[in-house]
This record gives sequence, structure tokens and C-alpha cells, in this order.
Amino acid sequence: MAGPDKKGLAGEVREFLSTRRARITPEQAGLPVYGGNRRVAGLRREEVALLAGMSVDYYVRLERGNLSGASDSVLEALAHALQLNEAERTHLYDLARASTPAGRRPTVTSSRVRPTILRMLDSMADVPAFVRNARFDVVAANALGRALYAPLFDSPLFAQRGPVNSARFLFLDPAAQDFWVDWDKGADDAVAFLRTETGRAPHDKALTDLVGELTTRSNEFARRWARHDVKFHRSGLKNFHPPLVGDLALPYEALDLPSDPGLRLNFYTPEPDSPEGQALDLLASWTTTGTVVPADTD
Repeated sequence: MAGPDKKGLAGEVREFLSTRRARITPEQAGLPVYGGNRRVAGLRREEVALLAGMSVDYYVRLERGNLSGASDSVLEALAHALQLNEAERTHLYDLARASTPAGRRPTVTSSRVRPTILRMLDSMADVPAFVRNARFDVVAANALGRALYAPLFDSPLFAQRGPVNSARFLFLDPAAQDFWVDWDKGADDAVAFLRTETGRAPHDKALTDLVGELTTRSNEFARRWARHDVKFHRSGLKNFHPPLVGDLALPYEALDLPSDPGLRLNFYTPEPDSPEGQALDLLASWTTTGTVVPADTD
């Protein structure tokens, strides 16, 4: 199956809306509370309908997974009632789009890295940089990026099977807990990023296969996946423990490549003359030059 069928998509919508509803108390929504015996966590359906300015029957229809035909004004009202952040609001729109005939077409995602991007990676010799797709396959990396992520590239998970994939490494290789200093945060973020991508590209078979594999093989992944959290991957701070140089706290940026749908450039930029910068300089002195392109990137 190329992606979730209509029934599966309805389940995605239902779980997303119900988990968002469950996290908001009436007090947080500015609603009066009558009596102390509430049978549901968070808001009731009728309370969401009230906040969104729609009938209870219509909201129940939406929460059952029927977003087809919902207008932008309806989606905005729902996002406001459920206090969705930017990533959650975008996810709601993605789910609504996937419910339309046009949204059921497979999403085109690039796998190959163009020569100009490879040359750009090579030119970024002083910072670790790599390109990955929406499935967390690392499809290219410069020498310093490969050195920083050596435990990932050297993982036995990928000795017989490519491509190198940071989500598989994170949840299926015990070495990941030593490499990521704050493994729990890294795991939370990775699952939220993947959930965001499945909303954007619900008919990407390789993506849904990856999610199915990780859900089956990792209880930690399955537990987080059930939360239906979503998040954008744009910038932040990551804490690593590369074996050669010890703990590093590195600011990162993640930039979409508009000409290559689904590909994203990731790079780390430590402060000049900082201990992290000096550690990367040391790491760079031990690396060879040249862009690494993992095998089997289709």
C-alpha cells in the first residue's frame, strides 16, 4: 500500500484531534467548570465545538476523521479552539489536504543529490554538514559531517543494508544513547519530525514502511508515535558525544532545498574560538576531504 487508505487517514485525524483536545483544560480555554466529576481528560467535544463556533454534530464529524470539504475558516477556527502551534496547525492543514482527491496522489520526493549541492557541501569544509531526505536517510555529507556522525556511519545496522538512516540508528542501535547526550530529547524530536512528514506526504510508501518498522521494533518509538506530536526541524542546539573529541553542544540550522523536494541541508555552526569550535578544528585535522555519498540512496 502506497500510504494510508481512507480509513487509516481518518484514524490519523481522529487521534490527532483527540490528543490535542485532551491536553487542554477548561480553565486553559477560558471556560467555566461546573461540578468536579469530569469523565474525560481535557475538553469535551461540545466544548471544542463551542470554542470553534460550530455545531457539536459537525465537530464530531471532523474528529471522526472526515476533514474532506472543511474550509480554511473551519480549520482556522479549529486550530484556535485547540490552541495549536504553528507545526500543529500546518499538520492539520496537511491532513485536510490529504483527505481530498488531489492530496491522495503520491508526493514526489528527491533521493539524488545534484552535483551543485555536492560541491556546496565540499566548500563548507569548516563546518559539519549533510543532506537528508524526509525519511532521515543521509544522502550526502561532507568530510567533517561524516567525522562528527562517525557512530552513525559506522553502525552495523547499515553494513549490509543502506542507506544510512539516523532514525533507525537512534532507535535500533544501542550506541545511539552514548552518541546523543540527551537521547530522550533527540528521540522526541525525531518522532515529531517524522509525524510531521507523514502528514505532508502520507502516501510516501518508504516513509510509512519506516514508521511501521520502527513501531514494530522499538517500544520507545511506538510510545512516542502514539502521542501524535509534531514539530518543525529548523534550528536549535544538539548535544553530541563523538568518541574522538568528547561532549559537544552545537547550534544547528536545517534548510529545505527548494529545487529538490524533500531534501534538507543540515549544518552546525559553533561560536568562533569556542571549545566546540576548537574541537571541530581538531576533528577536521583528522579527516580526509571529499563529500561522502552513501550507497543505495534510491
